[in-house]
Formats: sequence, C-alpha cells, structure tokens
Amino acid sequence: MRLDDFDPDAIKVEDQRGGGGGFPMGRGGQMGCGTLVIVLIASMVFGVDPGQLIGGLDQGVPQEQAGAAGGTDESTSCRIDAASKQSCDALDSLNKTWQPLFAGTSFRFDDPKLVFYSQRGNSGCGAAQSAMGPFYCPEDAGIYLDTDFFATMDRELGATGPFARDYVIAHEYGHHLQNLTGMSGQVRSLQAQNPRRANDLSVRLELQADCYAGVWAAKNKDRLEPGDMESGLNAAHQIGDDTLMKNAGRRASPEAFTHGTSAQRTQWLRRGMETGNEDSCDTFADLRR
Repeated sequence: MRLDDFDPDAIKVEDQRGGGGGFPMGRGGQMGCGTLVIVLIASMVFGVDPGQLIGGLDQGVPQEQAGAAGGTDESTSCRIDAASKQSCDALDSLNKTWQPLFAGTSFRFDDPKLVFYSQRGNSGCGAAQSAMGPFYCPEDAGIYLDTDFFATMDRELGATGPFARDYVIAHEYGHHLQNLTGMSGQVRSLQAQNPRRANDLSVRLELQADCYAGVWAAKNKDRLEPGDMESGLNAAHQIGDDTLMKNAGRRASPEAFTHGTSAQRTQWLRRGMETGNEDSCDTFADLRR
C-alpha cells in the first residue's frame, strides 16, 4: 500500500523501547478487547501460559520490570526501522480516513496513540509482552505493538506481504472505533450478564474490527498495489482461530474461539474491502432481530 509519509504533528506516538523516560510524540487492570491473537499466539506458537499473560494484563508490572520507558528521541521514534515507519504511515492514514466520518455524529473523535515497545512494556491495561501480539487498550486508547511481531507473521504464521502489516494496525484501530462508539463497552456489559455468550460476542467484535480494516483499505483503494488485497485476506485466514489451533496440532474447538474462524475473518475483511461502507460491518445485526 503506497501511503504518504506520516505527519509527526498529526499522530500520537509513544516509544517504550530502550531505557530512560517515555517520549510522547506529536499531540501528545483490564484486558483490552483488541488483542489480535493474544492468547492463541501466546499458548500455541510461543508456548506461554495464557493465564500468566491475562493476569499480567489485569495486575500490571512494575515500571522497572517492564522496561516500559522510551529511549529514543521523539522525532525519530517512527524512523528507527522500516516496520516503525510503515506503522506510523498507516496510523496517519487511518486518522485521516476515520476522523471525517465522525463529523455530524453524536460521537466525539479522538485519535489513538501508537505505542512501540520491545519484549516488555506497560499499558493502561497492565503489562505488555511481545508474545501477546499487537493489542488495543481501551483504558489509554493505545495500540501496542512490538514490531518484531511482523517477523513472526512472516516466519511462523505465513501472513506475508506489506499489506498484511497494515491490516494488523487497521484491525487494532477498528477496536479504537468500537471504543469511541461505545460498542466495546456494551459488549463487555453483555458478556458480564451472559458469560456463556462471552466468546461469541468477542468473535463478533473481532470480525467487526476486520471489516473496519477492509473499509479503510477500500476508502484508500487508489493507494492499493497489486497483491495487497490477497495479502490481507491471506493474513486474515492465517490468524483464524481454527487455523491457529490446527497448525498447533490441536483440535479446532468452536467453544474456545475468540476471534473467528479463517472463513469468517476473510469474509468480513472482504466485505469491508468490497463495500467501503462502515455500515456494512454490523456483525451484531442478527442479535437485534
């Protein structure tokens, strides 16, 4: 995807890589709903106990233990490497795409911050660990990313291509949109009321975020390059719950799904790409009938 260079005054970036104090750039105890592959990647690919990760998110970790302080100049955080630059370019494009759509609505638009960390960091939702994969924290409106995850996508998951990386950022941004509109809060309330439906509701949130990612791509279709759509759809397929379980040598268990099957994820990403209409992303429509 051919994106413009980011405007450092138009995005919020925090860098927790290295040591020293945290640097915001530009305008300056609960698991977030926006983890892309959090428990599945941790337990199946890296062999990490997901219970420990969930506990870490709930409780947080000491600052010195997390290594959550930034160690780069605020003007160069996005230029440390190609993955950082690409992520910042995508964030800028996402802001410019979604902000105008909030005009005239009852919802206030606030852009999220992109937080880079390496191995371990701190979020408003508690500890951040690279094994968790990228995630969104509603408590501080942060998209948390260890860019080494992109290498994991290529080598471990088979989700290759530059647009697969853009899809990761756009998906997490979709969770920010859900936070702004109150959708994520409503879902958490419904999950508390009906724990048996918790996984199903989680899947619906994730699929809606996939669809929003596709809408962003469609609204910037003049920037798409040959193979981008295929790259995104392949990434969505590779991180489907059933595919991750099967690749880990486990039986696909629908009752344990939290993000949707490969077929569902590609279906909703494709819907967003083909319609370019955020109203087409209502994954909760059948519950209102």
